[in-house]
Amino acid sequence: MFKSGILNPQINSLLSRVRHTNTLVIADRGFPFWPMIETIDISLVDGIPSVLDVLRAIRAECVFGRAWMAQEFLTNNTDEVRQMFAQGLSGIPLLHEPHVDFKKRVPLAIGLIRTSDTVQYANMVLESA
Repeated sequence: MFKSGILNPQINSLLSRVRHTNTLVIADRGFPFWPMIETIDISLVDGIPSVLDVLRAIRAECVFGRAWMAQEFLTNNTDEVRQMFAQGLSGIPLLHEPHVDFKKRVPLAIGLIRTSDTVQYANMVLESA
């Protein structure tokens, strides 16, 4: 039995299959369902867990070389929210692109972790280094 780190067996399994340049999506509660990729839904109640909670947990287990988020994240959230995400992604080059282009990356991902985050456009695609 694990005593620390990520305890969710589905997330552990998913992370163990992410290889060099593979991508992983962390999504908010409103993100569409993508039947073609594995989705692990860990939503509980509004905001628990959040995208940043999941990001913190998986960064302790994986190395990411790049991340993408929707440009709309920048215009639909406060400076404080943008700063929290910048801190969470510290050291990972972040690219913003139109949401419609961002969603084109999703079907290419190894999997998607759905959270209960209520932050608008909090979704991210992470590329393994």
